Amino acid sequence: MPIFEYVCESCHHRFEALVYGREKAACPKCESRKLVPQLSVFAVSTKGASSGASVSSGPCGTCGDPRGAGACSLGDSD
Repeated sequence: MPIFEYVCESCHHRFEALVYGREKAACPKCESRKLVPQLSVFAVSTKGASSGASVSSGPCGTCGDPRGAGACSLGDSD
């Protein structure tokens, strides 16, 4: 079951939705079906990588900054 990210054209609410089969997502805030799909950023695990090459750890888990963890200079969320 894929998770999709959307922005509602009616109320501009940003959300994720599980979409099954041919179902159409609806905004959880205003129930509009006028949605703009967004590009999803996903994490890739580098565990077990034995090449020794420098591998980017992916975007910041706090804000999604593509430069990586800590690049956004937001405080630790713990």
